[in-house]
Amino acid sequence: MPDGGKSADDNISDTMTLSRKAILATMLALAAFAARAQKRMTREEYIDRYKHIAVAHMERYGIPASITMAQGILESDCGNSTLARSSNNHFGIKCKKEWTGERVYHDDDERGECFRKYSTVEASYADHAEFLDSQTRYDSLFVYSPTEYQRWARGLKAAGYATAPDYAERLIRIIEESRLYLLDREDGLRLYASQRTESADDSWFSDQSSVGSHDSERVDPDNYRVTINAREGYEIYRTNGLYYIIAAEGDTYASLGEIFRLSAANLRKFNDRKSGDEPKKGDVVFIRRKSKKWEGNTRYHTVLEGETLYGVSQSYGIRLRSLAKLNGLKDNAVIKAGDKLKLK
Repeated sequence: MPDGGKSADDNISDTMTLSRKAILATMLALAAFAARAQKRMTREEYIDRYKHIAVAHMERYGIPASITMAQGILESDCGNSTLARSSNNHFGIKCKKEWTGERVYHDDDERGECFRKYSTVEASYADHAEFLDSQTRYDSLFVYSPTEYQRWARGLKAAGYATAPDYAERLIRIIEESRLYLLDREDGLRLYASQRTESADDSWFSDQSSVGSHDSERVDPDNYRVTINAREGYEIYRTNGLYYIIAAEGDTYASLGEIFRLSAANLRKFNDRKSGDEPKKGDVVFIRRKSKKWEGNTRYHTVLEGETLYGVSQSYGIRLRSLAKLNGLKDNAVIKAGDKLKLK
């Protein structure tokens, strides 16, 4: 054999080494593909996985469990966001000067902003509680009880937790859609589990789910059981046990009535509107008659700057006349920031 040549055994060894490398490369590629194809966590799966942490932090710090869960759902997209998956950051908490732990960089309000990285999701939840408890700008929130989730939501927005103008409304909507306020009550985990069990007994999902449905199908709101779903471009939400949608540009009560099998006159009646009135983009439009009182925990609403009596009635799903009567007011009464309105 010439000098520098390889024996047959050497060639076999090289072939085996290349084969092992090829197998390893294939396994890594498959692992990467599996990670990319990871199933999205649903909202209910997310709540079930982390609700016990939220309740434990409520008992220790006084932060409503419903607020913690709603922020986690919103900020992390139910644990599916890039930030949540890459760094276990479920609350969008940025580094700040006092942070000494690991960090990642992510585009948010600006490009390449610094965010905290955690070893576990549980560590993210713990830091969220510590963050709210230690930052002086959130001190005013702790005068509210854990059952006052609406005040907490608006207080977080006012204190600058997030820049989205409707941040508080988003949190409140998530809490009421998923009945997270049950977690704020005594024995909240049992209460929440009980209502889930009751819901699971219904056979509505296969009949009412929009998955695989035809665009020509229309929703019958009397049989519509889901807290949120989508049909013909509209998401349906629930508050105070009632179903509503958000009006889009160009909507009329007649066009919405076509979709939801309701007359324009009934839709106006449900929403305390007069003949000739039409919804504006972004308006709440109820597709069932509003209630005479609020069924949630909060007994009072503190009026914010720019709010109207009608706007409050739409926010809580209470009939305008009932809300006015409850507070000894006329339907067209002017309310001002700081006023307290009875809800029940």
